[in-house]
Amino acid sequence: MMKKLGYTLLFFALGSMSALAADFNGKWTGDVPGRNGNPQTLTFDFHVAGSTLTGKITTPRGDVDISNGKVDGDSISFDQVLNFNGNSFTISYKGTADGDTIKFTRTFGSNGDRPPQDFVAKRATDATPTPAAGPAPAPGPTPAPAAPPQ
Repeated sequence: MMKKLGYTLLFFALGSMSALAADFNGKWTGDVPGRNGNPQTLTFDFHVAGSTLTGKITTPRGDVDISNGKVDGDSISFDQVLNFNGNSFTISYKGTADGDTIKFTRTFGSNGDRPPQDFVAKRATDATPTPAAGPAPAPGPTPAPAAPPQ
């Protein structure tokens, strides 16, 4: 009897821990401080498998794969490696989920010559407009144009 009770408690404890893990999968957007104080919008497309995070970041300059991605409960971390004129530069991201937002801090390189930046990313919503209520037209062949009068 005690053994069954112990297994039941263990089952619920482990189930509770997995329920606390944040769901980072999908697209997130955030505005980060850019040059001259102008914000840049970044889009993060995350894919989580266990504790491994993969995906990409879409910036105004294009897409960049993330590397060293990890997820631990409601915490996320990954790197963005940029290459300029043959030089490699790493931006490291660390964040904590809070519902449909992630509070991020990003740091630049290992020399610490730039201060860290804090920003918030929000889960992207589908921007596709919902069609108006009512039945959709039935699919069918396109009618041929009418023949000109003779």
